[in-house]
Amino acid sequence: MTAAISTTAATATAATVTTAATVTTAATATTTAPTPAELRSAELERHLVQDPGRFRVLTGDRPTGPLHLGHYFGTLNNRVRLQNLGVDVFVLIADYQVLTDRDTAERLGEYTDGLLLDHLALGIDPARSTVFNHSAVPALNQLLLPFLSLVSVAELGRNPTVKDEIAHSRQSAVSGLMYTYPVHQAADILFCKGNVVPVGQDQLPHLELTRTVARRFNERYGNVFPEPDALLSAAPLLLGTDGTKMSKSRANSVPLGATADETARLIKGATTDADRHITYDPDARPGVSSLVLLAALCLERDPHEVAAEIGAGGAAALKRTVTDAVNSHLAPVRARRAEYAADLTYVRSVLRAGNERANAVAEATLEEVREAMGTIR
Repeated sequence: MTAAISTTAATATAATVTTAATVTTAATATTTAPTPAELRSAELERHLVQDPGRFRVLTGDRPTGPLHLGHYFGTLNNRVRLQNLGVDVFVLIADYQVLTDRDTAERLGEYTDGLLLDHLALGIDPARSTVFNHSAVPALNQLLLPFLSLVSVAELGRNPTVKDEIAHSRQSAVSGLMYTYPVHQAADILFCKGNVVPVGQDQLPHLELTRTVARRFNERYGNVFPEPDALLSAAPLLLGTDGTKMSKSRANSVPLGATADETARLIKGATTDADRHITYDPDARPGVSSLVLLAALCLERDPHEVAAEIGAGGAAALKRTVTDAVNSHLAPVRARRAEYAADLTYVRSVLRAGNERANAVAEATLEEVREAMGTIR
């Protein structure tokens, strides 16, 4: 696989991110005052642009199914944008965390390959970003033990991340791994001394726990870890085809790796409403508005304009517009994905190289931790 493919993908994706951000701003503009977290995030964004070399980002996904359009507009494009700014980006394939709400890690190899293919097709460059998986980095996971000593059981029980994972669990009982989920995520971030974490508003309590772990370790043993800051996502919320949050586990998404025909079939079955006239009103018409927004993001246009053009055409015209927009927008990404899929030996070599770098970083951090704790003699 030639380097030219990644370079082209990165350039194209960067342009898409810029325009998509503009569309999102137009679609979600509000008159409410920004929160302190939003103000801090905006300041962080300015620093990222001015001096990207100061920052290391940790982000990633669990390999529990194919990545979809919600991931694409929500997080994946932003990873490529940060990489292209010059930020050191670590992308975690969180295979151990698959076990938090599942008895077994089914189809793990297939889903891991899929994550790699999607990231490469979108423009993640192995020369500038590190893609790795949990199970290949023992030193990262060793940090879980000292980190657990820094938080109380009550703090874990109050954490919204734990509550949400338990609520959506498919297991009959809560495993110890699920209960310690946010601490494991703290280890993910801190092993590489990540100082920026792209998150949504709902993930701020989790990041605050990571900051707490870093602060308590530094107070007890000496200054080792940065307290990472949240880079809040301005990404739009795209609903699934059933009108609820788009999710891998709910079978309501449009996968990035879907064919044009599969995409058309999935969008055709999407939930709308009884009003034939198409408008963009996310509060009153969430299903219709999510489809309009998806078309607007792909067409790089304002969603109100897209809705006005469809007008009295009804749900059928809306779904045709969305299908054409999605398939046209994703055509070059799917072409690159197919090229990479034809050379899985190369794709898997990317993960091996990323694991080597992540191991070196994790072992160096663990050495610092041992020295700080006095466990090395």
